[in-house]
Amino acid sequence: MKLSTRTRSALVLLLGTLVPLTLTACRAQPTQLRTEIVARFPHDSNAFTEGLLAADGYLYESTGLAGHSSLREVDPDSGQVIRQRDLPRPYFGEGLALVGNKLIQLTYKAGVAFEWDRATFNPLGTLHYQGEGWGLCFDGTSLYMSNGSSTITRRNPASFAVEGKLAVRRAGAPVDNLNELECVGDSLYANVWLTDQILRIDKASGKVTAVIDASNLRASLPRLTSTDAVLNGIAYDSTKHRFLVTGKLWPTLFQVRFVPRGGG
Repeated sequence: MKLSTRTRSALVLLLGTLVPLTLTACRAQPTQLRTEIVARFPHDSNAFTEGLLAADGYLYESTGLAGHSSLREVDPDSGQVIRQRDLPRPYFGEGLALVGNKLIQLTYKAGVAFEWDRATFNPLGTLHYQGEGWGLCFDGTSLYMSNGSSTITRRNPASFAVEGKLAVRRAGAPVDNLNELECVGDSLYANVWLTDQILRIDKASGKVTAVIDASNLRASLPRLTSTDAVLNGIAYDSTKHRFLVTGKLWPTLFQVRFVPRGGG
């Protein structure tokens, strides 16, 4: 089909208008939020928290470090460890997700995920993957897994097969060191390793829609002597509609709200 000179000129003008608008939308700055502390609860300061989730009034926690890794059921109000299953050496526990009545626990560099019966903590089997395991969450349909890069992998909850990849971008730029994950509605919440930031990510596009400054949590704690004692651990309690946040080797679990930065 041949286009007239006038039509071609109109198309060029339209494209010249749309392309900058598209680029501007992709590079739009995310909303700036901060954590507001609602309540504080005890947390085991020896727990090297790598994965955290809430279900039916309990917390389930994966702790790391080779020789010290574990799966735990925890009373969120008292911090008491109700039940614990230690991982054998040399496994280093990482992200944790609940699929039905099955807990899936990643390991750091072994390429193995353990499946546990939630009611008994008895082993159900293992799953295998390539590369490192960092964070894991389940949205009711798919598992989302981080590996420390700017890419989150979507996996089948039964087979653990890769079903897609999500490139995470903040104002158009990739964000590395994505760590512990939590699935909430249409968003993923991700800790950024070695920072006091939590990102809210649109799970369809990978766009960072909000950056949450959680530095006030660390500031409210007693002096942390270990350089490993970083923010890590996000759980959403859907029963009480609350976010619970902690860190590696932190003595406190925080209930928080995400509010605009600079707000009262």
